[in-house]
Amino acid sequence: MKILVFLVMLTVCAATPQDLSGKMFIFPEETNTAQVKIETSTENFSAVTICLRAFTDLARNHALFSLSTPSSANDFLIFKRTVADEIQLHIKNTFQNVRGLEYKPNTWHAVCATWDAVSGLGQLWLDGKSSVKRFFSSESNIMGTTVITLGQEQDNHGGGFDSKQSFVGMLADVNLWNYVLSPCEIHDYTDGLNFTPGNVVNWRALEFEIIGRVLLENKQVNCD
Repeated sequence: MKILVFLVMLTVCAATPQDLSGKMFIFPEETNTAQVKIETSTENFSAVTICLRAFTDLARNHALFSLSTPSSANDFLIFKRTVADEIQLHIKNTFQNVRGLEYKPNTWHAVCATWDAVSGLGQLWLDGKSSVKRFFSSESNIMGTTVITLGQEQDNHGGGFDSKQSFVGMLADVNLWNYVLSPCEIHDYTDGLNFTPGNVVNWRALEFEIIGRVLLENKQVNCD
């Protein structure tokens, strides 16, 4: 079977939503430019669940998911730290270090994170295992023009990229909901079972813009 590969050197926009089932974005080099911007018109979140799959051998800091608004560059950020098995979860410019979830290199990992504005509690899930719930921010929603970036960490709204925080590897199955998924729903996503796709960002109907050297390729699968 032929492998579909798109090597993108210039800005490319998906004019209509694309079904990326079975595909992945590849970020092949350290850079402060290469990125995928995910389009959404949602500008008010009273709750968030983000799930994605990541594969990398990076030992340094790198961003897995970055959502900013004009009032906060780190309104929702999943950031892998250099420290082994430590991931930072940033919500509304408040962060907590999550430790003890095994993040092996050269392995596909299912990463999910949740937050609810009423309680202010956020939680990280890695390969179906959850962290403790931590308090981040309550009573106010994430509001404003939303910029979602894969491959880079936003230090300001839509920019301020640092190559030493860029992602190098593969990302797939990105979904975003404006509510908190139940633990059973997160396990269904992790296990690749039937689940309700994101109602804000849907990998099966993704609107996106590729900037720089990013590839779109069929996802690697294990051979029997």
